[in-house]
Amino acid sequence: MKMQLPNAFKNKYQRLLGEEAPAFFAALNEESFSGFRINPLKPGKPTATISQSTGKVPYVPTGYYGQVNGKSLDHVTGWVYSQEPSAMYVGEVVDPQPGERVLDLCAAPGGKSTHLISLMNDQGLLVANEIFRKRAQILAENLERWGTRNTVVMNESPEELEKQFPQFFDRILIDAPCSGEGMFRKEPAGIEYWNPEYPAECANRQRKIIASAVKMLKPGGILVYSTCTFSPEEDEQNAGWILKNYPSMKMMEIDSYPGMDHGRPEWADGNPELAKAVRLFPHHIKGEGHFIAKFKYGDKVEGHSVKRKGRKKKKRQTSYSLSKEQQELFCEFNDTVIPDYQPNHLVLFGDQLYDLPSGINQLDDLNILRPGLHLGTFKKRRFEPSLALALFLHPDKSEKTLEINEEQWRQYVHGDTIAVEQELPNGWYLLVCAGHPCGFGKLVQKTVKNFYPKGLRF
Repeated sequence: MKMQLPNAFKNKYQRLLGEEAPAFFAALNEESFSGFRINPLKPGKPTATISQSTGKVPYVPTGYYGQVNGKSLDHVTGWVYSQEPSAMYVGEVVDPQPGERVLDLCAAPGGKSTHLISLMNDQGLLVANEIFRKRAQILAENLERWGTRNTVVMNESPEELEKQFPQFFDRILIDAPCSGEGMFRKEPAGIEYWNPEYPAECANRQRKIIASAVKMLKPGGILVYSTCTFSPEEDEQNAGWILKNYPSMKMMEIDSYPGMDHGRPEWADGNPELAKAVRLFPHHIKGEGHFIAKFKYGDKVEGHSVKRKGRKKKKRQTSYSLSKEQQELFCEFNDTVIPDYQPNHLVLFGDQLYDLPSGINQLDDLNILRPGLHLGTFKKRRFEPSLALALFLHPDKSEKTLEINEEQWRQYVHGDTIAVEQELPNGWYLLVCAGHPCGFGKLVQKTVKNFYPKGLRF
């Protein structure tokens, strides 16, 4: 069925694209492209999903074209992440390095965050933030499945974060909320929200987010601004606004692959620097519409450090320390099941135990959904390890693993107990199916009790 584009949209892009416009409109009526990335943090390749792919994404070493089965072993255990091919290039442009402090400011649902922490080899600190609570919860679930230790998920406004993290981050990604024109053929419902004024409204909101981000960037730091829209108001014009309002910001060249276009200075204030941005158009590349601009913020200052500020009206100070009994319960589990695991900083949120990454030490002033790796839950006189911990671990990092077959895995994700033939001591085991750690189970008299979260069962 032919896409019903608003006349004002068609007139606008006929004017902007000229003789390219017919190919552009024709592409919007073609099938969209699906893709996925494989997880280099996992101890192997997801061969089952790769075998179903239709080829490699040339500009992303971990990227493939093809669909992902959301109920497959590869997906449920975080060995693959379904992501639109054009969107994959953003993480490659950010290019975060292991050990850096990185902020993904508008991070839900998590495709770019999972990519960033992979490129960081899960070393350093990634703050993945999302202002909308429900979307932040989805972000947290996707990062948990990916199996990351050094990621903190927050649910804050950019204005609040700028007070908490002045000149703190080495790299910041703003994958800005936008008019979504680049996703029209993938998500046609977005057309209903579009009107001629909408891109300018979005651009105004985006500038406020950019202003907050700049305050959080270290001198010498990298800012990447991206959108999934074609709109010059939100793309070149905002990039030009950054250059005009922040003289210390310089645009950086972005590697351009076949099918990628340069930014169009003539769609903004004519500044030739804007050609350093990259545009992905669906009539030129196997993917949806995207815009990416990369900036460097002044020069690096050696030994530069700014202390985090607290809020003037502080929330009630909370104790995050473990009781002596809780310490003993976790140590017993740690020594018995995962003796190689060395926690960084154990913190307690209610009855939930987390391992806080270095770089974040003050928790009271922030709305944090996941302060690092979720290790488990304290119940009455016992500790129950979490699914997040299981998905983070490599099988060889657990002293007590139990191999299950795919049929048993299906029983497990359904919430059923699993019968075990061999004689094994009672206790907690990391369940592993075809090399994929998939959760913890408690063995009691040849029966594995099921601790797979009820909300995830299928």
